[in-house]
Order: sequence, then C-alpha cells, then structure tokens
Amino acid sequence: MTQPSAPRAPRSSDAALVELLRVEGELGIGDFSSRLGVTATAVRQRLDRLIKDGVVSRAVAAPGGAGRGRPAHRYRLTEKGRRLGGDNFRDLALVLWRTLRTADDPRVRRGLLARVGSSLAGLYRDQVSGATTRERLENVASLLRERRIACGVDAPSAAVGLNVLTTHACPYPDLAEQDRGICAAERAMLEDLVGADVRLSECRLDGADCCRFTATDAPPARESTRP
Repeated sequence: MTQPSAPRAPRSSDAALVELLRVEGELGIGDFSSRLGVTATAVRQRLDRLIKDGVVSRAVAAPGGAGRGRPAHRYRLTEKGRRLGGDNFRDLALVLWRTLRTADDPRVRRGLLARVGSSLAGLYRDQVSGATTRERLENVASLLRERRIACGVDAPSAAVGLNVLTTHACPYPDLAEQDRGICAAERAMLEDLVGADVRLSECRLDGADCCRFTATDAPPARESTRP
C-alpha cells in the first residue's frame, strides 16, 4: 500500500529514552545514564535499537575541549519518533463514526455511508486493475493483505458468475461491534473498486466464522447503501 503505516511503539525498556528526548529535545549518553540510573552500555544498546527503527537520530556533538578519545554524540527524536506520542486515531474514528450515525433521516445516513465507502475506495483505486471482476477482486485482496487483513478470493464455485472475497479479520473491529453500518461502507468500497454488484453474504457479527463478500459480474445497481 502507499498509505504510511503507523509508527511502531518502542519496547517498554526503550520508551523511557523516548520520553526523555520528547521533554529535553536533545541528550547525550551520560545524560540518559544519570537520569535513568542505568549503565552507559545499556543506554547505547537501547539507542541503537531506536536508531535502527528510525525513532532516534544521532549527531556528533560540537567539540568542547581537547576532544581526545571516543567522539561525543547527541541524540534527538526523528519525525517518526515525535509521531509516536500522538496516535489517537482510534478514539477519533469512533467519535466521528458515532457523530455520522446520528443523522435522523435514513436517506441522509445511507448517503453518508455511500460517501464513506467511496472515500475509502479512493485510497486504493489507482492500485486496482484487472479485466474481470475476479481479477480486480484478487487485486483488492492483495492490497488488504498488505494492510495485514487476512483474506482471499475463494476458488470458483458451481454458481456461475459469483466471485467471493473472504475476510478472516475485520478491518474495523471496534466500529463493527458498535454499529454494523461500517459493513455497509466496506461493501460500498468493494463495489466501487471492483466495478460490480457486491453483497455481504456472510458476516462475523451474525455468528459466521468469517465475512464473505459476493461479487457478481453485473455492474453495481447504485441503490441505497445496504449491508
């Protein structure tokens, strides 16, 4: 996917270094060692991990004396490291979704769900290709797997013209548990991407072991958004 992934949180033993840098801006090995009460060797090991993960950067400190021996370094957070402290997208998404679903008019709600589905499709539309519905659906499945969503396109069934995308994990578990309207938005997204009529034939919220979206070879009906 072209969408950037969220920065991975550092292990708990490294998090204290990240928080110190967030407050102080820039520190040396001795600063970390004295404030955390650990050896300089332990500090270097943790910093090496954070540098490898792209969370911390290192620069040679300006010389302040004769400058003999090992060069002194100063450490600071990278842009990726600074982003680690502000990941509240889950809470924001839940609030926005609840607000969206408070629309009183059912037609307005359906229209909003359709727009959400179209906007989601816009994230992937340029990456989906294929001459047939099945090819496009397999392309979508590949993109979802890149987002760590376990899914696949089932082998052709006896039912002619049916293509089934099976997802074994919900991309939006917190939202789905509160409001299955997100299933309708996901269906609308798939319909937009594959250019065919898509129906949610099985859903985990109904007790199924997975969710199955069935796509025909017919163009989408463009009716009101349904689960």
